[in-house]
Amino acid sequence: MITTSRLTKKFGKLAAVDSLSLDIPEGEVFGLLGPNGAGKTTTINLLITLLKPTSGSATVNGIDVVKHPAEVRKNIGVVFQEPSVDDLLSGKENLEMHAMLYSMPGELRRRRVEEVLELVELTDRKDDWVKTYSGGMRRRLELARGLMHHPKVLFLDEPTLGLDPQTRQHIWKYIARLAKEENMTVVLTTHYMEEADLLCSRIGIMDHGKIVALGTPKRLKHEVGGDVVVLKQEGFDRSCLKGLKFVKKVKVDGDEVFLTVEHAHENLQRLLSAVGRVRSVEVREASLNEVFLKYTGRKYREEEEGAEGGWAERTMNAEAQRD
Repeated sequence: MITTSRLTKKFGKLAAVDSLSLDIPEGEVFGLLGPNGAGKTTTINLLITLLKPTSGSATVNGIDVVKHPAEVRKNIGVVFQEPSVDDLLSGKENLEMHAMLYSMPGELRRRRVEEVLELVELTDRKDDWVKTYSGGMRRRLELARGLMHHPKVLFLDEPTLGLDPQTRQHIWKYIARLAKEENMTVVLTTHYMEEADLLCSRIGIMDHGKIVALGTPKRLKHEVGGDVVVLKQEGFDRSCLKGLKFVKKVKVDGDEVFLTVEHAHENLQRLLSAVGRVRSVEVREASLNEVFLKYTGRKYREEEEGAEGGWAERTMNAEAQRD
């Protein structure tokens, strides 16, 4: 559904996207993660035709993004991070206006408005002004709007940023349901590792304009080297681990000891016998945060990512700086 071949975008001497080759099949929910400045925003802007590549090529649903940008836009839906629904229109009116911009015939437009409202469970609020909607309802309406014209690919920019945990989980449910029921390819950026782990069938981690890790969440976590065992013990002596080849990494922080252990549940008893008395022990599956740290050398800082702004704003800033 999406193919890039040596896709490159430069701003002056800076290669924001550096010879990127990527294939995303139909029906996949693909997560694009990366620290600030990694190139994920520029990659998305190239795919949704807001930017033109310096070199290389990209197609969406088999359509070249440079040669036929208008056709690409007919095949995609985009939900930006910044709110973009009209507060002084009702939910239904917002959707009708969007459908008219896509030149949808009247009967099809009316039928589709009802379908997507029901899909995101906003039918009972369709005639209310959007300014009376909660944050979660607005995001659901924006999802509905992005689906109006039956897009082949849906791009989501930080779809749950700023929402409370309960609303965030509801939005995750809608995204998973939409991808399945609409048989869409979904590409999302997110700084919530739990979100990427739950929703994405594959994840690409970008840094310095390149994909530095690519795979399923399970495989990427496995590549970190094992589970994490957290022990609480005063005066931990590393020498007790000598000969325990299943212990791959040790980090001591005060009275807490973090051990990266292969097959932790199988090897836990042997590990505890070697370590001796501890105040507590906890076994954690390797997380995507640890994967992110391994491949980029940086933690995913939520406050910075959230402050960076959305795709449209960042694109305009980059273009202005280039000019």
